[in-house]
Amino acid sequence: MRRRKWLTSALVHLLLLLSVVVVAAPVVFAFIFSTQTPAEIFRYPPQFTIGSALRENYSIVWNQYHLGLYMKNSFYISVAVTVGKTIVSFLAALALVYFRFPLKGWVFTFILLTLMMPTEIMIVALFELVTNIGWSNSYAALIVPFLASATGTFLFRQQFQQIPVSLVDAARIDGAGPLRFAWSILLPMSFNVVAAMGVIQFVYMWNQYLWPLVIIRDSSKQVVQVGLRMLTSGQDATNWGIVTAGAIVALLPALVVFFLLQEQFSRGFALAEEK
Repeated sequence: MRRRKWLTSALVHLLLLLSVVVVAAPVVFAFIFSTQTPAEIFRYPPQFTIGSALRENYSIVWNQYHLGLYMKNSFYISVAVTVGKTIVSFLAALALVYFRFPLKGWVFTFILLTLMMPTEIMIVALFELVTNIGWSNSYAALIVPFLASATGTFLFRQQFQQIPVSLVDAARIDGAGPLRFAWSILLPMSFNVVAAMGVIQFVYMWNQYLWPLVIIRDSSKQVVQVGLRMLTSGQDATNWGIVTAGAIVALLPALVVFFLLQEQFSRGFALAEEK
């Protein structure tokens, strides 16, 4: 029995190790290639060692192709959308759980149905709307259309439904209004969901490509994913060392956000699974 447990544990750890290697290998190879010249990348047999163009490639990406500017734009937009989506989702879930209004169940069903509508199928109508109100080629066009979140509303609603009714009644007896109840009780008890929302929405906005490409014409307002595309379109012969250097740099902010909030992110989804 003890030997069987040991073999099972060893097999599980081996599978987990192989999974980590498979997931991490592309990033490791991308970093290695980002330090090499084209000749070093295409030589045979390939050499998976740090190349001679590390400083040059990253300097070109940051200065010549202005990836730092695109990353700053993406960071501002991602933070604004993440904060806005969290607030809107929080208030929407508050209304769905603690307020009475006609057709409340149908409203929640409609919100869930919007999960099946990707942004891409609404681009034409959204482009016309944003252009007509004069938001074309502006940060507002990249922020406002993304402030509503069916996923966030669902997560917060599930969290609020787990809060004991006795706690709600006690808050009412103490004279706490809806906003005071939300700020002092619901928000502290929902921090894990807030963190999970923050990670999901930040990464989602950081990876936006199609909508910014359509609505933004001024390159100084463009986002990082479109900037990465410019690395290939702006070269006569693609230097894959520069391209992978840009990819590595663009990966870092989302990776930092995930590492900072990974514990709360895991707890948020663990709570969701328990529910």
